[in-house]
Amino acid sequence: MAERVSVTRRIPGPAAAVFAVVADPAGHVRIDGSGMLVAADGARPRGVGDTFEMDMDRTPLGDIPGVTAYRTLNTVTAHVPDRQFEWSVTAPGRPPIGYVWGYLVEPVGESACDVTSYVDWSGLSEERKARSAGRMPLIPESTMATTLERLERVVTSR
Repeated sequence: MAERVSVTRRIPGPAAAVFAVVADPAGHVRIDGSGMLVAADGARPRGVGDTFEMDMDRTPLGDIPGVTAYRTLNTVTAHVPDRQFEWSVTAPGRPPIGYVWGYLVEPVGESACDVTSYVDWSGLSEERKARSAGRMPLIPESTMATTLERLERVVTSR
């Protein structure tokens, strides 16, 4: 089982402009094709350790039977201006689950950049990995690809 899944898409636009959308959790609802992500508190994290909540709805994905709407508490684990935004995921009142979700922005000249969406669960405990076997990846590649397509539409429509 791969412990890191990533999808990359070249998006026309300056890296700083693309990153501004990526690093705004409230904007994820506009760029995620699955309809999963909506920032619950409208927070704009400023640095590592900042937290924000998201209301999740996996119903449009249909990837895990019986899993529909729930809330996650997210802690920023990497925030490199104009380059990387990553967060660990858990549920309110619970310890970290052990996986991270993030975006990496690589400039390609002045008017385009490669944006990589990734999920890495190498930090999950062995017990949790065994319990989750057969349900990985936690976020399907198709969801990440759709998110990047929506991101491109958002960026190019501004």
